[in-house]
Amino acid sequence: RLKAYCLSGAAADRVDAIRFSTRAAIIKTDLLQTLEFRLILEKNEAFPSGHYYDATDWLQKIGVEGDYIDADQFLKLALALETILSCKHFLFKAREVYPALFKLTEPVVITSRLKELILQKVDDKAMVRDSASVELARIRKKLREEQSRLRRLADQLFRQAIAERWVPEGALPTVRDGRVVLPIHAEHKRKLKGFILDESATGQTVFMEPTEMLDANNEIRDLEHAEKREVIAILKTLTSAMREELPALHDAFEFLSLIDFIRAKGKFALEIQGDLPIVENGPELTWYQARHPLLYLSLKGKREVVPLDIDLNSENRLLLVSGPNAGGKSVCLKTVGLLQYMVQCGLLVPLSDRSRVGIFDDIFLDIGDQQSIENDLSTYSSHLRNMRVFLESASGRSLVLLDELGSGTDPNFGGAIAEAVLQELMNKRVWGVATTHYYNLKLFAGQRQGIRNAAMRFDSEHLAPLYILDIGKPGSSFALEIARKTGLPSATLEQAEKLVGKDLAGFEALVRNLEKERAELSAKVQRMERQEGELKESLTKYQTLSSDLETRKKEIISKAKEEAAGILKETNREIEKTIRHIRENKAERKETLK
Repeated sequence: RLKAYCLSGAAADRVDAIRFSTRAAIIKTDLLQTLEFRLILEKNEAFPSGHYYDATDWLQKIGVEGDYIDADQFLKLALALETILSCKHFLFKAREVYPALFKLTEPVVITSRLKELILQKVDDKAMVRDSASVELARIRKKLREEQSRLRRLADQLFRQAIAERWVPEGALPTVRDGRVVLPIHAEHKRKLKGFILDESATGQTVFMEPTEMLDANNEIRDLEHAEKREVIAILKTLTSAMREELPALHDAFEFLSLIDFIRAKGKFALEIQGDLPIVENGPELTWYQARHPLLYLSLKGKREVVPLDIDLNSENRLLLVSGPNAGGKSVCLKTVGLLQYMVQCGLLVPLSDRSRVGIFDDIFLDIGDQQSIENDLSTYSSHLRNMRVFLESASGRSLVLLDELGSGTDPNFGGAIAEAVLQELMNKRVWGVATTHYYNLKLFAGQRQGIRNAAMRFDSEHLAPLYILDIGKPGSSFALEIARKTGLPSATLEQAEKLVGKDLAGFEALVRNLEKERAELSAKVQRMERQEGELKESLTKYQTLSSDLETRKKEIISKAKEEAAGILKETNREIEKTIRHIRENKAERKETLK
């Protein structure tokens, strides 16, 4: 998938060369470069995206004294140099936004001089220009003159042949072996002086070079050879000029293939919704919203992938995941392995950017059926061989992933060996995830420090997996319930329950009850969270309304005071006016009453 996004073979080679790294500084740099390019793509910025040519073969030829590359390769070289300079210019302008990518431009010291030197000699149709040398201009001018003279001569002779009815109907002068010839009926070939150079498939038409055209054809052939020699001389001189700048060219094309490679990683990150987590220098695994990238792509547009939340820490380095078949245990395990591997290969991964991803020295895997006919190994033998390697080689900086731990042999012995393996891995302080159905391993994980139980959540009512990981409790296999759903007879199932035994059946019942209680508690918590949200919303509305009322109250009182002051002022004026009127009328009774 990554190689499909590469524009050049050199970038595809880089994909093939990807290796798991344990150096935190390199991993962080690779991830940051990819994140920056993902941002360029997300913002749809005009980053150069054409002419990402692989110059490996050209540079090898340039490095050989006396060798040269042809005009077509020179044109591509010039276009690639233009892309390199454009990339450098883009990153220089955006150096504060994309500092990790800008740092890659430091070794690139070429200027536009080499590109201009090439384009002075080679045109946009990959032809060496007439002006590339004085001699080439002279040769081509003479060649065009001779070709024009030959065409006139051929037209004259062809018209004569037509008049003599020697030419097949609809035929025209043509070229054979680089020489202009006339098509003549085979029965008339003796009537025209010249040389037969070819004949038609039926033999009814021959292609003749008339004697009069021989010298002109020879002259043109000589000029064409001279032109070829001069073009090669020009290309050799141009190649020598490139040879002087070979170290700079190597650095420039190294940069171009690296940018192409990072661009492919950025495109892939967009496709899988990959992000940059917090990368720690030592072992750590605290992930939120992790998704298996290939599962995500296969379900895209159909349904959502249920994300995985998982954490391992220095106190509980191992996680034992149980639950029913097809419940998502193996997908959980593969998601952990694949995302961890991708991060340490410098790829962005589909998980929340607040996730903490550590660096492990190695990842040990025991997933699937690895039985071998060639090596005469059974499934269980291959598991045991893997266990031996893990116990010998794993350390406190190792991540171990074990699928269906203990399966493939007698459950009593398989479970006991698996328990001993887990204990030894814990003694070595190994980090890891294991999946199992074994009763004794669930009890072991529940009673030991350093390892925790976890379960893939299951809808016991509808007998459907929910693909959600619950850490802190074991999961039931729901074997009897699933068997009942498939239609096995009741009597058979009752007999199976008796054979299982009261302790194991009781344990499974306890686990199922815990699962039921957890589901009820989860529903209750969700209901309370919803009610709490509604209460907060009501409280916010009340506070807003109360604030509005208080504001309006103040506005009304203020307005009433203003109106009262106005009324009082007007009344005082009326009183003063009345008193003045009474005084003017010397308190006459009639006017005073009025």
